[in-house]
Amino acid sequence: MNSLKNKIIVVTGGNGLLGKEIISKILLAGGFCINVDISHETSADLSTLKCDITNPTEVEESIKLVIEKYSRIDGLVNNAYPRTSDWGLKFEHIPYTSWQKNVDSQMNSYFHFSQQVSKYMVANRTGSIVNIASVYGVVGPDFGVYDGTEMTMPAAYSAIKGGIINFSRYLASYLGPHNVRVNVVSPGGIFDNQNPIFVENYNKKVPMRRMGNPEDISPAVVFLLSDDTKYLTGQNIIVDGGWTAI
Repeated sequence: MNSLKNKIIVVTGGNGLLGKEIISKILLAGGFCINVDISHETSADLSTLKCDITNPTEVEESIKLVIEKYSRIDGLVNNAYPRTSDWGLKFEHIPYTSWQKNVDSQMNSYFHFSQQVSKYMVANRTGSIVNIASVYGVVGPDFGVYDGTEMTMPAAYSAIKGGIINFSRYLASYLGPHNVRVNVVSPGGIFDNQNPIFVENYNKKVPMRRMGNPEDISPAVVFLLSDDTKYLTGQNIIVDGGWTAI
């Protein structure tokens, strides 16, 4: 229960569907969590920290605040999911500028946050970074699950999540000599009150016959942040109810 006791953990996008549950599990495991999100204000203890992760200056200032107050960051969970208002268009309708902005705001913010936090982890010779990706960074989408709906899988999503997975391998190799670990958690589809037709289609395909829930994902994140995985780096843990097994 106390696998993260006294650890200072930063979670981006902590007010989102997955982020809330990840933070809950970190707290249960004894960690102190800093929720970096654009939709709240900064608290005195920094348990909530307002930051637009797509703004490099805000990112650097936020990390500096954490270091000034707590002297270290033991863990980072890159979980935030910024996207444009036209997210979800079918491939042939995606404006180039939309593609460009989504890649910039999602993948590049993971890069920058990891770069800035890892400097302090390297100095302390300890730390764990967990990047949240997706099964669609590993395999191509099954567009059949969208039959009967207006839904689709955004093209940028696959590119971004696949890039994050391999970038994480790069970081694991680069930071490994400094005892800093980098791993990925790739969820399958997470239930979020989607179109019932889509949910039914998805449930018929996935071996466990249901979509995932946030509480299915968070234990893997806590595991990777903990010292139980002190020799585990460069790995992608897929939590998908068997989706990628078939």
